[in-house]
Amino acid sequence: MKLNFIGILTFMLMAGTTSAQHVNIGIKGGLNGYNVNYNNNTTFDSKVGLHLGLLGHVHLAGDLALQPEIYYSQQGANSSNGSTKTNLDYINIPVLFQYMFDNGFRIQAGPQLGVLLSANNVTNNAKTDVKNNYGTLDLGLSIGASYIHPPSGFGVDARYNHGMNDITENSSVKVTNRGFQFGVFYLFGHRS
Repeated sequence: MKLNFIGILTFMLMAGTTSAQHVNIGIKGGLNGYNVNYNNNTTFDSKVGLHLGLLGHVHLAGDLALQPEIYYSQQGANSSNGSTKTNLDYINIPVLFQYMFDNGFRIQAGPQLGVLLSANNVTNNAKTDVKNNYGTLDLGLSIGASYIHPPSGFGVDARYNHGMNDITENSSVKVTNRGFQFGVFYLFGHRS
C-alpha cells in the first residue's frame, strides 16, 4: 500500500512538473545527521546516514521556483552510551519553494512528508524490529540553501529538517525527527 502511494505521488509530481515551461529533472545524494527529539528531555546522539533520490526543479516566475523531491533517507539516533542504535528508514517527499539569486545561490523552505519503510534497534549486534512502535507518516518542515554551477548543472545543498508530529505509537512522550542534510545534485539539461 505504501509503495503504491509513493509511486502515485511520484508520478503526479513528475507529470505536473513536466507540463511547466522551464523544468529540470535531477538526481541527488549525500549525508544525513539525524536525531530524535523527546519532549521529556531524554537525549540521544545523532546518527549519520545517507540519502539518495530524485528531484524536479520548476521555474515559476522571475526568481521563484518549486523543487519537489523524492528520496530514500537513513535516519534515527544512537543512545548516549553507544549501546543501542535506532535505525529509521524513510522515503521523504519535500516540496521546497525557492528564491533564486542570479549567481546560482538559492534559499529554500517547504513542507516534507516522510513515509516510514523500516525501524529497528540494534543492541550488541542483535537487531530487533520495532516498526510497530512508530507511525507510518512523518510531517516536517525543511529550510536550507543550495548552490548550482549554472554551466554544468552540478550543485550542493544543505538543509535542516524539523519534524512536527509525533512519530511514535502508544507513547506518552512526543518524539520527533530532527536532522541536517548535506548533499550534491545534478540537474539534467540545466538552463539558467
